[in-house]
Amino acid sequence: MATTSSRSDPLDEIRFTGPVEFEGGIHNNSVLYYFATSPFYDKTSNNEVLFQQGLNNPNMMQFLATREAFEGRLRTMSGLEFIVAQEPAETGPGAGTGVWVINKQTRRKRREGEEDEIAVHSVYYIVGEHIHMAPSFADIMSARLATISNFLSNILPSSASVQAWSPATGRVYNQPSTTTAGSNSVKAITASAQQQSQGSRQQSDIGLPTTRDFEKALYLHEQYGDQYMDENPITGRPGEFHLSSTGRAKVNLSAVAAAKPLPVKLSTINTKVADSPLTSKPTGKETKSPKIPGGPGKLKRRKSSKAAVTPS
Repeated sequence: MATTSSRSDPLDEIRFTGPVEFEGGIHNNSVLYYFATSPFYDKTSNNEVLFQQGLNNPNMMQFLATREAFEGRLRTMSGLEFIVAQEPAETGPGAGTGVWVINKQTRRKRREGEEDEIAVHSVYYIVGEHIHMAPSFADIMSARLATISNFLSNILPSSASVQAWSPATGRVYNQPSTTTAGSNSVKAITASAQQQSQGSRQQSDIGLPTTRDFEKALYLHEQYGDQYMDENPITGRPGEFHLSSTGRAKVNLSAVAAAKPLPVKLSTINTKVADSPLTSKPTGKETKSPKIPGGPGKLKRRKSSKAAVTPS
């Protein structure tokens, strides 16, 4: 038996290649026996039990003659077994892919009339004379994630080393240096970019709008061009402002200026002071109190006696 790795390696990382001691090579009736010579085989399985029974019991030899009879006998037993899950696909008349798929599974018998419960533990495939163990889904995802993580850890420092940031120009990426025939053109492009960057810095220092400012203004216009800070814009000119949503019509200034002023009518002032309360004489009737209905009448004053009283 020959393997490409040592015994200490995991089973899913080795490739087994053994001597083919079967007449006609690996075929339909010898594939399970060839698999039994590999380190993937478990001698506590039902395959080994049935094989030993066939060697020691003449009545059981019939189950070792063909693969169909052997697997048919395994389906009547419960426990661990190795069974062919897929045969080589025919790509032409008498020509197959040469790939066999073998499942390692546990069969549990159920009530009569119900299908057996099968739990697949691992999958193996035979390509030519080489036997491989298929990796599990968790192993595949772990390997892919490890590969992605490795590439990201390598690319992040590289991207950080070629970029620079400044308040005037923002984030700028340096052109990588190359040693190919086009290095001169790359240098020319780099020099031109540096000159443009320096020119932008100078314009920014003296307060002139730069290319970046125009790009930012165009971006803001495209994004917020149809929006206003005031939902009710003011129209007109200083001294004649109007709110656009009030419904006022626009005033024709030329017509207003050409129109003649209307005459103003003033009310007449009363200059007579004869009837003024300040100049009229009091008659005495102004201070009379009003009569109260049902009240006492006017009190009459009694006349006093004018006779002289002689002293006694």
